[in-house]
Amino acid sequence: MKPDLPDTGTFVGRIWRPDANGPAVVVRRGDRLIDITSLAFPTMQALLETADPAATAQEAQGEDVGALDDIAANSTEAPDLTRPYFLAPCDLQPVKACGVTFVSSMLERVIEEKAKGDPAKANSIRDRCTAILGDSLRAVVPGSKKAMELKDALIAEDVWSQYLEVGIGPDAEVFTKSQAMSAVGSGASIGLHPVSTWNNPEPEVVLAVDSAGVIKGTTLGNDVNLRDVEGRSALLLGKAKDNNASCAIGPMLRLFDDSFGMDDVRQAELTLRVEGKDGFVLNGASSMSEISRDPEDLVKQARGPHHQYPDGFFLMLGTLFAPTQDRDTPGGGFTHKMGDVVSISNPALGRLQNTVRLSTECPPWVFGTSALMKNLAARDLI
Repeated sequence: MKPDLPDTGTFVGRIWRPDANGPAVVVRRGDRLIDITSLAFPTMQALLETADPAATAQEAQGEDVGALDDIAANSTEAPDLTRPYFLAPCDLQPVKACGVTFVSSMLERVIEEKAKGDPAKANSIRDRCTAILGDSLRAVVPGSKKAMELKDALIAEDVWSQYLEVGIGPDAEVFTKSQAMSAVGSGASIGLHPVSTWNNPEPEVVLAVDSAGVIKGTTLGNDVNLRDVEGRSALLLGKAKDNNASCAIGPMLRLFDDSFGMDDVRQAELTLRVEGKDGFVLNGASSMSEISRDPEDLVKQARGPHHQYPDGFFLMLGTLFAPTQDRDTPGGGFTHKMGDVVSISNPALGRLQNTVRLSTECPPWVFGTSALMKNLAARDLI
C-alpha cells in the first residue's frame, strides 16, 4: 500500500510499535517516519492542542522508526506483527460526520428513502426526482429564503424528504460515525454489517479539530454507507454507519502550515477507485468545490455552546459521490462484494486504501481508550 504523499507538507500520523506494544505519534521527515511521542504529546490529541502543531511536530526530537514506504507496505489486512504499521491518525477524538452536504448525494438519499431499501425501484424514482429537482439545488444556500421557497415547491410535488430538510434547511446533519480509538487506518480491512446487501464507499475529506473548535489539519476518510439499512429507516442510521471497522481514516494527517490550509480544502478533488475480485472496476470522484455548506460552518454546527469536545474531534464532510453504475444486473445498481479494494486519493493528501470485508470478519476492536492509557502509563508517557 503506497500512501502517495506529496513531497511537501507537514504530515503526522500514528503507527503501531510492536516493541512498545502500543501506538506512537510520528512525523514524516523526508522519506522517514520519526516517533515524536513524548510526555509533551503522548497522543495525537495532545499534539493537536498545541498552538502550532505543524511547527511543533517539525521541531520535536524523536526516534527514526523506519522508511515511510516500508511501514506503508506492512500496513495490510495481515501485517507482520513484529514490524510497525499504520493506524488511523486520530486517537482520543470521536469521529463525527456530516451527511447530505452535496446535491447529488442528497438526491440519492431521497431515492434510498423512497425505494425503502430496494435497489430495483431506485431507477424509476431517480428519474422522477431528477425531473423535478434538476440542478436547481446547486445555487441554493441552505437555510436561505430561496431554499425555503424550494422546500414548499417540493412538498407540493410530494417528493419532500427528511434528507432534503438537512440538505437545504438551516440545520446540517451531524452524527457520530465512530467512537474514539475505533477507526482503522490505511491498508486495514474495512467492515460492512452482514445484514446489508446494498452498500457503497463514501470518499470524504476529514478535518482535525481541536477542543476550541480550531481546524488544525485534514486527511481522507471512507464513511462506509449501508444504503439498504438507512433506506429502510433513518432511525437505523447508527446501525448503518457505526460498526466494527466501518470507518477508515488516513493515510496521514496533513497539518495546516504555509503550504496548505482551508482554501486548499475547499478546492480539494477526491478520486475513488473500487477494484473487485470479479474484475469489476468503479471510478468516481468528489469535488469539495460543490459542497453546499462551507466546512467551517459544518464545524460550528458540530461544536459550540450547544456541544463541547474537550478532546477535539475529527469531522467527515460528506461526499458528492453516489454510485449508480450497475454491477451485476441491469437496474441493480452498485453494491460491494467481499474483497473489493477501495482507494481514495488526492494529490495533496495521499491515498487511503482498504479491503472490504464483513464487520464480523474484521479484526475485533480491542484496543480502546483504557488500553491506551494503561500502555502510555507503562511507558512512562503520562
